[in-house]
Order: sequence, then structure tokens, then C-alpha cells
Amino acid sequence: MLNVISNVPFLVIGIIGLILCHYGNYFKLSLQGEVWGWTFFYIGVAAVGFGSSYYHLQPNDARLVWDRLPMTVAFTSLVAIFIMERIDEQKGTASIIPLLLAGIISILYWRFFDDLRPYAVVQFVPCIALPLMAILLPPMYTHSTYWLWAAAFYLLAKILEAEDKPVYELTHHVVSGHTLKHLSAAVVPVFLTLMLAKRTIETERVSLFMVWRSSWTKVRKDEIRVQSSEYHVVSNQE
Repeated sequence: MLNVISNVPFLVIGIIGLILCHYGNYFKLSLQGEVWGWTFFYIGVAAVGFGSSYYHLQPNDARLVWDRLPMTVAFTSLVAIFIMERIDEQKGTASIIPLLLAGIISILYWRFFDDLRPYAVVQFVPCIALPLMAILLPPMYTHSTYWLWAAAFYLLAKILEAEDKPVYELTHHVVSGHTLKHLSAAVVPVFLTLMLAKRTIETERVSLFMVWRSSWTKVRKDEIRVQSSEYHVVSNQE
């Protein structure tokens, strides 16, 4: 039953995100493509609340389609959003429908041909590509680190899913890893919603990698300067 109840946060944050996307443009989305991309994302998140609950009430392959489909909509929407923000606005907008269709087709292919490979590509490639893009490509907006926090919680969710039984035993059969996986995964749209609420247009588009590199270089220079000063003090004392 906890595997069902733990899906409620998806429904809540999905509905909140949809409202904030369209009510007075609270997120201040500057591109029409972004409005569509984030709308599909939050629709996918809200639908996870229904689809995953429906599956866990009576697990079987027919119901699993409705568990995986909303997640695929959310994933593919994020890829399109990233293309808009980090590569090209028009290409990102044009990619929304093809990416959504690719995700849906991967689900249908699995259902009819019992082959998970296309679905695995649709699900796991973004898990690798999006954090890398967040680090390496200059952002259009501030608060890019929220993408990495979201990715970290999704990674935690996958770990909890893989360690389902050990977590269940560790908690003395109170809560399973799969239930905690739902809660951890629900934190992902929470971070992205906070990012949308806080961010502004980035005036100086510098990638996180370059920011980190600059900070590391400055730290190293400060360390060398301190060591040099200490050396001169010791030398003068001698």
C-alpha cells in the first residue's frame, strides 16, 4: 500500500507546477517553447501519480505501461527544454513532439515486442546527458546547480530501487526501497520547480565547469601564496 500512497507527491507537485506555469506566468518563461516543454513535463509528473498508483494496486505488464508512460513524457520533455536552453531555441521547440513520440513508441515497442532496449535508451540517456549538459554548456538562466541536485536525487532513487529488499529488511519490514524510491524521485520536480521560481536571465553565460575551474584555480593560487608567505617568514627568522 505504501508503494501506492508514496505516489501522491508526484500528483501534488505536478498540479502545482502546471498552475505556476500558466497562472500569471509565475515562472516568467520567456520562450513559447519553454511553456510547452514545462507543461508537458508537469503533465508527465502529475500523471505518474495516477499511473504508478494504478500499477502498484495490481502489478502486471498491462498496467506497467501506465507506470512507465508518464515518466517517459517527463524525461523527453526535459531533453527538449535543455536543447532550448543550452543549444538552440528553435531546435529545442521543434524537438518536443518528436521526442515525446519517440518515448511513446519505445513504450509500445516494449509492450508488443517484449524488448526494453528502446525504452532503456529513452530513460537512461537523459540521465547521463542532462547532468553533463548542465555542467559543460553555458546556461541561459541562473541557479543551474538545481539541475545537479535533481539529478542526484534521481540517482538516489535508482539506488533505492535496486536495493529494494535490503532496505525493506533494514527498516524491519516497515518501508521498502521501492517506496523510498518514489519519495526520492518526487524530490526531482521539487528542485526543478524551485529553480524555475528563483532563476533569472543569466547575463554572463558561463558553464558550471568553467565556474568550478576558475574557483579551483583561485583556491590553488591562494594556497601557493600562503605557502610562499610562510616560507619567507621562516627564511627571515633564520
